[in-house]
Amino acid sequence: MSIRFALLALVSPIALLAATDAAAQEATPAPAPAQPDAAPADGGEIVVTAQLVEQRPMDVPFALTALQGKFLDDLGITEFDKLGQFVPGFDVQNQSPNNPGFVMRGITSDSGAAYNEPRVSVFQDGVSISKSRGSYVELFDLDRVEIAKGPQSTLYGRSGLIGAVNIVQAKADPHNAYGYVYGQYGNFGNYRVDETVNLPLGGDVGLRVASRFKQRDGTIENLLGGEDFNSIKSEAVRGSLRWAPGALTFDLIGNYQHDETSGTSFKSIAYNPTDPTTGAVIGDRGRNSAAALASPSTFERGRPLGLDRDVWGVTGIANYAFSDKLSLNAIGSYRKFAGIEVFDADGISLPALTAAEDAQGDQTMSTARLTWKDDRFTAFFGGTYFRENGFQRTPSQFDERVALARLTNTLNGGGAIPGRAATDPAPIALFSNTAFTGQLLQGVAAAYGVALPTAQAQAIAANLKSGHQETSTNSGRTESWDLFGDATFTITDGLDIGGGIRWSHDAKTTGFSSAVSNGRSILGGFIGALGQPAATRTALLGALAVPGAANIPTSALYPVPLFGLGVQPTGTNGQLYSADHDDSGFTWRANIKYAISPQANVYVNYARGRRPEILSVSGPAAPGGAARFSVLPSETVDSYETGLKTALANRTLFIDGAVFYYRYSNFQTTEQQGTTFVTVNAGKAESYGFEGQLTWKPAAWVNVFGSYAYNHSRFASGAREGNHFRLSPDHSAAVAVQFKAPVGGVNIDFTPSLTWQSKVFFDDDNDLPALQVNNLVPDLVQDELQGSYALADARLGLETADGRWRIEGFVTNIFDQKYIKDAGNTGDALGMPTFIAGEPRIYGIAASLKIGKR
Repeated sequence: MSIRFALLALVSPIALLAATDAAAQEATPAPAPAQPDAAPADGGEIVVTAQLVEQRPMDVPFALTALQGKFLDDLGITEFDKLGQFVPGFDVQNQSPNNPGFVMRGITSDSGAAYNEPRVSVFQDGVSISKSRGSYVELFDLDRVEIAKGPQSTLYGRSGLIGAVNIVQAKADPHNAYGYVYGQYGNFGNYRVDETVNLPLGGDVGLRVASRFKQRDGTIENLLGGEDFNSIKSEAVRGSLRWAPGALTFDLIGNYQHDETSGTSFKSIAYNPTDPTTGAVIGDRGRNSAAALASPSTFERGRPLGLDRDVWGVTGIANYAFSDKLSLNAIGSYRKFAGIEVFDADGISLPALTAAEDAQGDQTMSTARLTWKDDRFTAFFGGTYFRENGFQRTPSQFDERVALARLTNTLNGGGAIPGRAATDPAPIALFSNTAFTGQLLQGVAAAYGVALPTAQAQAIAANLKSGHQETSTNSGRTESWDLFGDATFTITDGLDIGGGIRWSHDAKTTGFSSAVSNGRSILGGFIGALGQPAATRTALLGALAVPGAANIPTSALYPVPLFGLGVQPTGTNGQLYSADHDDSGFTWRANIKYAISPQANVYVNYARGRRPEILSVSGPAAPGGAARFSVLPSETVDSYETGLKTALANRTLFIDGAVFYYRYSNFQTTEQQGTTFVTVNAGKAESYGFEGQLTWKPAAWVNVFGSYAYNHSRFASGAREGNHFRLSPDHSAAVAVQFKAPVGGVNIDFTPSLTWQSKVFFDDDNDLPALQVNNLVPDLVQDELQGSYALADARLGLETADGRWRIEGFVTNIFDQKYIKDAGNTGDALGMPTFIAGEPRIYGIAASLKIGKR
């Protein structure tokens, strides 16, 4: 039996509840000591560790949103993208679990390149999981989630350029037995089963096992048959062991998650879905309607569209109290992820471009921190060692005949099929007609001022490949050492000043290789030849017309390079090139907090955030060349923030707000060069705004939560000056109200919620035609954006007075709002931007059972 299935077998609901019920009957009823990571403050207020010491949220001198696990359960927040809708200044794009985008105050962290550095820290119990392809994890059996806005490098390390997310998982309790099982079922065949069991084992030892299994059919119809797009299938298991003999607390935590999805609905809105064989129109160009997408059987050994990903890790956490003032914290972890995703990048049924991403990585992290805390002085200092290895392999397959038609805007046949609309791609058979594709080659040559004879054009056309394959792989290795310290002084009973500093040193190695997998690209060679001097051009065009030209080895008798189309091969067709780079730098922060009253604090802070220098790499400029390395300077931000935090109405009303201003230098973005996308330095940028949130319990039967964010994030120099940051709405807001009252011996609750955001762009170029004229195929239409929209959800529940049994009904996106999650994507390389539909209305019913004390 595999490890995966053995782990899943451990968490069957029957075994969990049977074990827990027996343990609950035997457990000692005496109250247990409070756990340091889950202790309630006075009045039930949440306790946070955003500054690595226990505090009330209102005592933290920067913008912080802390949400308890129960709040997440009440609102049905089970994934990061839903969480982002309720947190001011924080958004998450879930294109797929393999490709999320974390957005903090306008800054997006989503690059999958192995050598890139994250901009937003994502932590799981103090362990960095920031690497994009391994950072999207299921949110279940949590104590709380803390989202800290602003540069947090001093507290959270090298990835905290602009903010940090810390997932605090529920730990094992050595003293109280607990069991929980939850099941739901709804439309699109969706179901979810959550299970948790906590068992005291005696001797100050507790064991906790939790899991989540969920599945949902695709929400976008597959017009070519087979599984519908945008489905979900996730299996997550966590086991934790706690030993707490007095002054020492030790937690051992293991996490495992497996994700499978059908293909993502990368859909073109410029072309109608058609049957690739007959050319019959079988759908429409709506952004949220059915799609006709497929992966050729010759690509990636026949792997279908979709994702297959595994993420697992083991963490040990030790806390030792030398006294009531001095303590030591130590963390050690190992983590690994591996995922491969295949997608139809062109958005139409014809196989112009099919692509995949195979991303893998592993990391080791260890940190130690010594903390002193008394009535007037709190300080900690420590160090961290971090090592990671990873690679990103990106294979692709082009049908050169179809790609040629796209380059010449003749996907509909260019008049070869009388009366056929420009929006309707022709049947695939037309592109096998060398008379047709030969004419297209002559048209391309004419645009370069070259007269191509018909016979030669048709001979080259006969060599165009229906499945040209090539791949590129980038790799990265980083070893990092950090030293950090932070201190807060209480000057008077109401005035605190604090500050911190972190030094980081990175030793990096970046690698790159690229290759053509089944012979040279005829189309790539043809386009390359047209830009050469006349004699070279004539020789190359003649060589490309030789029968079988794609697979003739390069030699003195046939001196034709191994041309690529999307990327040129390195060295001897796949030769690996690598380079090293070392980088060191400081980050720091300073803050002042003043207690206006016992119920209100005001603060001011300044922080410097720094994204380490990046040793970037791109493919060779010509076939057989070397990879091109460049050092991108460190991206820095100076942050200024002031805010007010209050606890009013006998601590039943919590309100806080913050205004901020950011100034960036060496802001990095992605730019299209030909058919590839590279990271470039875009210069200066700035961001300013306001964030506010409140929680209010005006009566025992009602709870209110609300948030609002205004974020003006813009480029301040260069060609993009004045452009919006990608994935960054200027305005966003959320409100949720929970009504709960006893009726006839049971409790009935109703929880409606509403989230709203303003317009967003999906690329830093804001899809402006003027910034895309140098693309291989210029994009002349600004349509890659999403206007403002609102999403309404509701939950209606009934539970027994003791909370043991519960049933509920739920609906998300009540009004079936049509929106998109992303636009542009890989298809932009061929001037074929694609669009990904957002979630439609989802509804269902659920039931749960709790035993013992959580």
